Amino acid sequence: QGKGRIGKWFRGSESSLFSFYMATSNFVRTRKIVLLTLALLSEAVISFSVTTSTDNMLKIYLARHGQDEDNANGLLNGHRDRPLTSIGLEQAQNVAEKIKQTGLKFDAVYSSPLQRAHQTAEVISSKIQGNDDDDCRISKYNKVQIIGDLIERDFGIMEGTPTKEISARCSPDVLQTEQICYFLSPEGAETFPDLIERANKLLLKIHSLHPPSTPSSILLVTHGDFGKMLYAAFYQLSWQDVLRQFHFGNSEILLLSKDSSPDKAHVFQIQQYNP
Repeated sequence: QGKGRIGKWFRGSESSLFSFYMATSNFVRTRKIVLLTLALLSEAVISFSVTTSTDNMLKIYLARHGQDEDNANGLLNGHRDRPLTSIGLEQAQNVAEKIKQTGLKFDAVYSSPLQRAHQTAEVISSKIQGNDDDDCRISKYNKVQIIGDLIERDFGIMEGTPTKEISARCSPDVLQTEQICYFLSPEGAETFPDLIERANKLLLKIHSLHPPSTPSSILLVTHGDFGKMLYAAFYQLSWQDVLRQFHFGNSEILLLSKDSSPDKAHVFQIQQYNP
């Protein structure tokens, strides 16, 4: 009987020890899982915080050129290379003065290779370099820098055509807004999806030149159609919606920034339309 009681006690103790071991193991495993989960969540929060803060450090100011000769004559310009009119030069000077008065400063100024954009960029750059403020960062650049991908949309066979003929020559392949009739895919022309692709390529280039981890502001001087598609690409908006959303007039400026919503993109806006 004594041996039986001892055996029964031993078996009971063994069972209790096993239960204690299993409970302890489960606690350790649960503790490890909780600690690992907390570590992963902490890393994710830190990563999100860093990504968000660095993305907000690059501000891209996007300007359209002043009025050129084709604009004044009601002709589709595209890659045609005409200079600014006297009105266009005045527009460039006015926006340059607004930039100076507002206190905007740029780490770099980039321009389309076409002279209407380059002239506008030069006027703005010269005005800023004339600022007496010692913190005028653009002064370290000797000239406006050209980026080929800022060029206007290739209009194909429509280049040089009067704007009033767009509907007759391209319908029904058009998108009509309150102010402008956009042709979509005439022979030889870049389409708007083509422009979105080019805009995304340009944004990658800009981020390589100006890493988001370093606070910087840059000015891009470009054109109407491509400027709107750059805006669409940056904010990941539909190109159709953007064409209908607003008119990007001569010498207007948009701000592309992660901490600025797309509906508040206009920095300087004028109500000016060409023939």
